[in-house]
Amino acid sequence: MKYDLTIIGSGPGGYVGAIRAAQLGMKVALIERYDTLGGTCLNVGCIPSKALLDSSEHYHNAAHRFPEHGIDLNGLTVNMAQMIQRKNEVVSQTTKGIDFLMKKNKIDVHHGHGSFLSKNEIQITASDGTKKTIQTEKTIIATGSKPVTPEAFNYDKKRVITSTEALNIDKVPKRMVIIGAGVIGLELGSVFARLGTEVEVVEFMDRLIPGMDKDCGKELRRALKKLGIKFHLSHKVTDVKSTSRTVTVGVESKDGSKKFDLKADYCLIAIGRRPYTDNLGLENVAVQLDERGRVLVDDHMQTNEEGIYAIGDVIRGAMLAHKAEEEGVVVAEYIAGEKPHINYNLIPGVVYTWPEVAAVGQTEEQLKEAGVPYKSGKFPFRALGRARASMDIDGMVKVLAHKETDEILGVHMVGPRTADVIAEAVALMEFRASAEDAGRISHAHPTYAEALKEAALAATADRARNM
Repeated sequence: MKYDLTIIGSGPGGYVGAIRAAQLGMKVALIERYDTLGGTCLNVGCIPSKALLDSSEHYHNAAHRFPEHGIDLNGLTVNMAQMIQRKNEVVSQTTKGIDFLMKKNKIDVHHGHGSFLSKNEIQITASDGTKKTIQTEKTIIATGSKPVTPEAFNYDKKRVITSTEALNIDKVPKRMVIIGAGVIGLELGSVFARLGTEVEVVEFMDRLIPGMDKDCGKELRRALKKLGIKFHLSHKVTDVKSTSRTVTVGVESKDGSKKFDLKADYCLIAIGRRPYTDNLGLENVAVQLDERGRVLVDDHMQTNEEGIYAIGDVIRGAMLAHKAEEEGVVVAEYIAGEKPHINYNLIPGVVYTWPEVAAVGQTEEQLKEAGVPYKSGKFPFRALGRARASMDIDGMVKVLAHKETDEILGVHMVGPRTADVIAEAVALMEFRASAEDAGRISHAHPTYAEALKEAALAATADRARNM
């Protein structure tokens, strides 16, 4: 078996890259160590978590918001087993869709653990231990990432869990402690808080979603506190101990002035993910890693070993499924002799809590640090007719534009459906639009997207005031 391109890992980066390569006329092999395709995203990440987020939001609305709409219910309960079953069905349908796409594009799928024997030889070890070797002209490493689980946290997959296990809890816990106030921790915290779990979050930094604009963290914290989530910011976890039924989390303030224990049914570790490069045989091809275990690549995602590329969570940059997809396409097109390009500044980030958080471009903190002259325009969803009609009044949109040229430099949103609205901001910034451009575009009324228009107008007015 000889291939033009072999891709190790079938997550969004891997399978999208495989499809694009096949479309460009290459004979492609896709290696996946698990039984189903789709990687973390489709199996134990993006897709199942969004399914549970949606289900929990329906329950929360039925329990707390329906009466205000004039809808009365009696005997409302959570059928967690059915919720998990629906989530599993969504995952199954999605992964089967990937199977269909592989067959449609004549991509050979090999199940097993792939590792390099040499630059042009990949060994595939099946779950039963049998091995086979394929020949390849070029290879893409797209093996993704796995949760960081420090030894002190005593991760046991039972009471001390990661997002993988949290997606299969079939009974609503009474209490849950979450270590980390990043995207994964807050999304899953939202799921269980809506269902009635007492959720406490411990975060070493002094803010939520530390990598995003500070105003977004403030707005999200206000909204999540309404759900009953408690936050211990500027605190660290010293140890985690579990029994068959409970878990105790030792917590200490950053300055060491306070120490206390939190007891719960589960402790969810959500402090980040690390690149998955275990047992890939990288030593046989001299592929280099950086100090964080990421594969070192150039601007074309090629490693120091010519013909071997890496994309997605195993290389630098945000660990986002759509970033990996773009990189998969870029590598396939580059190998085919085209001249593709990615503007990493314009890859949006989203937190699927409710309200949702979405952002693209530079944060206000980044602009200040770089000394870029900027102006800011904000608009609260509370002032938006569509938001009042749907009772989704938490959050705001912030537009950052260059003080002199008016070019949009960053857009940051907390509010209803901002995961979808952010696409408009990405499109505007792709064409280097000004805040005035965004403010002059006609938006349907009433819509959530009007908040972007109003924030852009506010930024334009800020410019006018300073002229």
